[in-house]
Amino acid sequence: MIAQDISVVLPELVLAIYAMAALMWGVFMGQDKQSDFILHLTAGLLILVGFWIGFSGEGTQTAFGESFVNDGFARFSKVMILWGSAVMLLLSREYLIRNHLMKFEFPVLVTLATLGMMMMVSAGDLMALYMGLELQSLSLYVVAAFRRDSLRSTEAGLKYFVLGALSSGLLLYGASLVYGYAGTTLFSGIASVVDAEGISLGLLFGLVFLCTGMAFKVSAAPFHMWTPDVYEGSPTPVTLFFATAPKVAAAGMFARVLFDGFGNAVADWQQILIFLSVLSMFLGSIAAIGQSNIKRLMAYSSIAHMGFALMGLAAGTEQGVQALLIYLAIYVTMNVGVFAFILNMEHDGRPVTDINALGMYSTSEPARALALAVLMFSLAGIPPLVGFFGKFYVLKAAVDAGLVWFAVAGVIASVIGAFYYLRIIYLMYFGTASDVLNGRMPLLHYTMLMASALIMVVGIVNLLGIEGLAAQAAATLVN
Repeated sequence: MIAQDISVVLPELVLAIYAMAALMWGVFMGQDKQSDFILHLTAGLLILVGFWIGFSGEGTQTAFGESFVNDGFARFSKVMILWGSAVMLLLSREYLIRNHLMKFEFPVLVTLATLGMMMMVSAGDLMALYMGLELQSLSLYVVAAFRRDSLRSTEAGLKYFVLGALSSGLLLYGASLVYGYAGTTLFSGIASVVDAEGISLGLLFGLVFLCTGMAFKVSAAPFHMWTPDVYEGSPTPVTLFFATAPKVAAAGMFARVLFDGFGNAVADWQQILIFLSVLSMFLGSIAAIGQSNIKRLMAYSSIAHMGFALMGLAAGTEQGVQALLIYLAIYVTMNVGVFAFILNMEHDGRPVTDINALGMYSTSEPARALALAVLMFSLAGIPPLVGFFGKFYVLKAAVDAGLVWFAVAGVIASVIGAFYYLRIIYLMYFGTASDVLNGRMPLLHYTMLMASALIMVVGIVNLLGIEGLAAQAAATLVN
């Protein structure tokens, strides 16, 4: 029995053993001599494990008394998480070296955070979910404050820690209420109770607190307050990390809890998600308009995008989960390209975050400006780019679920949000030239920027097959 359980969790076990071995190797070699090697080794391992999980098996497997679930939904999410983390590590190398932050602890912490995220999307039990969530959160608290000589980075880590501890407390309180009224922490057991007896007032309160804790992790309004400060204060590669893999993990965890544990109470949690989604879409879209710091702008952008992602989840259908997965895959791809550009926004060696520095950028770097313009159009959801199809799928899921007014609200929020993306394009092509950005863009960063932009154009043919894979993954979760 144990051997069978271990075979199910083998990828996670490999990453856990590797993280501990890399930590010991870095410590005993001393003076961060092996940090560059460990970073590349970690990125390579994450990519390989992503392929391993992506091509391993079909169907649903459980381990440790159903507290760990390995199904199509988990595998799809894990591949996004692993590859997102690997790309972030590779893109971060130049920044870390340039700012004297190349420490061997960085890739180790990213590995542990990734392991926690994998646990989050595979959790079949509230305690397993909390273990994964805290492993991810504790690692992210440290990487947010990784630049110890920076007051802003330290402040970002501290804010994230304090607010993260509060959200964890709310989630734990919700879990304790659910356990008290359902008599079990297993999602399958909770689902059986809800199916047999309906959702009691106590269970409903527990569900509300669970949703509150998870909304914080996905940075949905009104639990978004940490996002702009942490995005701005963290080292830029860490901001890229926050904007990709943890978003997938948090949304995957949200879907897992709601469908596996409360799948028979859609009407009860649908209202909560609609509230979170509408508020996130409008707050993110409106608040981003006044931002001149590109990292803060991307923070508010992420809040709005998570509102759209939650729209798919709020539909409460298999089609909605498929739309959520498609949206997340597209969102991660767009963010990788945008942050590959932001990482190299420099003037005479000094980092620049003011969007006004992009004035007439198209005259000095036409190829980069065009690629960034494509990504901004795609983030705005302007057809026929792939970003449009991400929004189309979640809007269609809402309409098909009978939530037409919800979809209309999404369209209005999307129109508002288009302003600040189009403003960046306007600055690059028609703005006033100021301090010209003259940072050197490494080949890998340039490749990622161009590849991301190219996917937004080429992907319109068949979304590169993501639609079918997402449909299969959604079917394993909802049915």
